[in-house]
Amino acid sequence: MGRKIVVVVGVLVVLAGLGFLSTRIYASMQTGGDVPAPAVGSSAPAATADVADLDGEWTGADGSEAGYRVDEVLSGQDVTVVGRTPQVTGTGTVADGELTAAGIEVDLASITTDESARDGQFQGILDTRTFPTATFELTGPVDIAAVADGETVSVDAPGTMTIKGVAQEVTAGLEIRLADDGGDVVAELAATVPVTFADYGVEAPDLGFVTVEDTGFVEAELTLTH
Repeated sequence: MGRKIVVVVGVLVVLAGLGFLSTRIYASMQTGGDVPAPAVGSSAPAATADVADLDGEWTGADGSEAGYRVDEVLSGQDVTVVGRTPQVTGTGTVADGELTAAGIEVDLASITTDESARDGQFQGILDTRTFPTATFELTGPVDIAAVADGETVSVDAPGTMTIKGVAQEVTAGLEIRLADDGGDVVAELAATVPVTFADYGVEAPDLGFVTVEDTGFVEAELTLTH
């Protein structure tokens, strides 16, 4: 009888170890931790221009993407989840070295991660059938004149973020750089906006074995043509 108890205990220990190992493996397979935060600085060389030449409308081009970044706790393991979609549009208006207007719209229903089940839950929580997009609108001008000298400009930009039909005042961290794309000058823009989900009527899911943090980031990398 004592031998049977020892065997059962041994099996339980092995199963617990396998469960812990599988969680570690699952967590290590998540690609989020390997996806860098938005930043400018593609392989294209930096470009310069006259400040006056920056004036006018800039429009998002192919190669742009947007999405979100959030931390989860999966059975005690910290996991960073990153979702991305190329279905993003962006525009900007420059006048006298200032970004005076800008807007970004993201197709939430097309955002994917490495897990389709998670993506389905994400779309359900945000009710993407009713509210298919999230938007950011600049609400005050920011000085970007230094990009004309080939510099990377980092600014805090005031704006309004709308998610699930709820608009909130936010501050976006922007990086902007001019680049030479085969003789054409393009603007590279990276945006990071911290969000607290409850502010938009979104409850972070808690499924017992996985808990999603109450805050995260909306992120975008855009290439804009003049």
